[in-house]
Amino acid sequence: MNISETSNWVCDARQRTIDLVADIPEDQLLPPKLDIINPWLWEIGHMGWFQEKWVLRHKLGRKPILDNADSLYDSMAIPHDARWDLPLPNRKDTIKYLIEVRDRVLQYLSGNEIDDEGFYFILLTLYHEDMHGEAFTYTRQTLAYAPPAFIASGEDSNRDIPKTDNLSRDIEFAGGRFLLGANKNQGFVFDNEKWIHAVEVRPFAIANKAVTNAEFAEFVIDNGYQRQELWSQPGWRWRQNEKTPLYWKKDSDNNWLIRKFDKWVGLEPERSMIHVNWHEAQAYCKWKGRRLPTEAEWELAASMDRSEVDEQACQRKRLYPWGNESPAPHQVNMDWASVWTVDANSLAEGDTPDGCRQMLGNVWEWTDSDFLPFPGFVKDPYKEYSEPWFGTRKVLKGGSWATRSRMLRNSWRNFYEPHRRDVLAGFRTCAPEK
Repeated sequence: MNISETSNWVCDARQRTIDLVADIPEDQLLPPKLDIINPWLWEIGHMGWFQEKWVLRHKLGRKPILDNADSLYDSMAIPHDARWDLPLPNRKDTIKYLIEVRDRVLQYLSGNEIDDEGFYFILLTLYHEDMHGEAFTYTRQTLAYAPPAFIASGEDSNRDIPKTDNLSRDIEFAGGRFLLGANKNQGFVFDNEKWIHAVEVRPFAIANKAVTNAEFAEFVIDNGYQRQELWSQPGWRWRQNEKTPLYWKKDSDNNWLIRKFDKWVGLEPERSMIHVNWHEAQAYCKWKGRRLPTEAEWELAASMDRSEVDEQACQRKRLYPWGNESPAPHQVNMDWASVWTVDANSLAEGDTPDGCRQMLGNVWEWTDSDFLPFPGFVKDPYKEYSEPWFGTRKVLKGGSWATRSRMLRNSWRNFYEPHRRDVLAGFRTCAPEK
């Protein structure tokens, strides 16, 4: 790992954390208590504490900067609802703490004494901060705050991305013996991606792009939310209190509007559907006569060609849909480059060789697979990252418009409970099995 690049990433991640809350008034840093969000003031302090814990204290054996930091910011020890009632430092002192931790990590990086374990813990805390940065983004959406102030215009320009004719179609894959998961030579990966292992994948056909607003609106108009036969039992129980997609409403002329942060705008038909949960995605699929892809099917489509797969070929599977070069803005909608999803027809340069579009970025994509450990799973030092959630969540793949491109790859596994639709998730579909 390059020391200079890592140092730049550490600075960038910390500045992004600060920027994401810089415009929030002091009296709103402790927002209403909701199950799906954390109080801002607690969460930004948690970023500094997590980095200090694993890099400065665990790896380097140093004493805490704040004597009471564990009693304030340890997410595994402090119940969620108690975080609003803690004697937290004010914003100024919290930011001071964040900068102090950052500077000590940078000092460690500059000393040329860093080993592989040191890089591991720095990257662990960096990606942890990146993930919380995305959570800050959908918290702002949940609370109807304006877009983050660091986005210069504060408006959604759709980036003026060229759009190509990309009619919805299925791409057929022969299937075979696929190696699912991360290779040991990939550098940093999380424990739930370890390690590559063989799974049998039947022939399948997957949509070349994610479901759009227009396509999902057809399901809504056809009373999809009122037809119990389209929903699983858990899905129908969830749906009892929900009649439309999240952040959708009708205007006086009976046209759909969608709320983007603090503004209601007309529903753009060709943009990828977002803020949809697993139950909704599954009901849509049943209505359409289709299904969600499995995790293995999704990863195979992103990393392999259509021809029959075998274990030898899988040893050369792609890190990213287009190849092994890191993501660039002309290939993906990530890193807050747009203040929302972009047109599902855009970003053709990020296609797989077979034509699957936007498999990284724009929206996280639900799969049909439960979040479970891979064979031989061994917990990493951050024991609470994966193991407590096995069997209770569904796997998502691919990343969203607010995900940091530096941390993603085809093998990355995100995971959320099936009822969550505040997260930046959509989905693509597969043809029914033959």
